[in-house]
Amino acid sequence: MAFSVLSKKSSKTYYLHIRETPRADGKVTRLFYFSGSAEGAADVCPEGYTVVENERTGLPFLKKKV
Repeated sequence: MAFSVLSKKSSKTYYLHIRETPRADGKVTRLFYFSGSAEGAADVCPEGYTVVENERTGLPFLKKKV
């Protein structure tokens, strides 16, 4: 089951995607983004992150826990 969030402002469902991109120094960067498509979505929210919604646009994003 894909990890999804319902936007309070637009009432749309967004699905979390994770993309791993290799860097020039050999390390891997993990990119997190939300999309309206459930295809290829992640199953769980990464540990240490919470989902926050932008008040102006209604789009969700991840924020690191402090």
